Amino acid sequence: MVLPAALRERVAAVHGGAGLSERLRLYDGWAACYEQDVAALEYRAPHLAAASLAFAFPAPPAEARLLDVACGTGLVARELHRRGFRCLHGVDGSAGMLERARSTGLYQELWQCILGREPLPAPAGGFLCLTTRSNPSNLRYKVELEAVLEELERQGAWQKVLAQEVERWEKATSDEESTQATGYISGVVYVYWKCPVPPLEEG
Repeated sequence: MVLPAALRERVAAVHGGAGLSERLRLYDGWAACYEQDVAALEYRAPHLAAASLAFAFPAPPAEARLLDVACGTGLVARELHRRGFRCLHGVDGSAGMLERARSTGLYQELWQCILGREPLPAPAGGFLCLTTRSNPSNLRYKVELEAVLEELERQGAWQKVLAQEVERWEKATSDEESTQATGYISGVVYVYWKCPVPPLEEG
């Protein structure tokens, strides 16, 4: 199936090399048709992220505290809710995406926040989930993201649970973005545990 030209143009604009403020503006504008577009792209990240979290959790899902980083319209939350997770929180840099996520009614709290620019409002002892693409136009961001994650881990703020590479993440919108000429791009699911803050020593 050939992807519609308008969809390819929207994805190309968001995946392009625009600065942060321009990318957020593009995501705000994409929010209304985002879910329709990613369904056409066979976007697998929400299902894969939920499966990874279900595998990682030692506690019953309903009691697990989760922060969905870059939560978008709430697709991951829907998958998690189906698996019994109830204590869901989310952050995203796009106000338009957060408005859609809020309309699902699945999040206890939502915040506008950008990873690496400001502290994440994650509850200690909870888990964090985030995903990203590994296609050529996103590699710079992926490197920057992993540098932020490694620094947070070095500081003792987070502990990595898993980083799962996925070959068929979603359909590529151009031959240049395709992974090994498969017609798809690859991606990664990251799951981290938010380390508890140690108590202050007396004296």
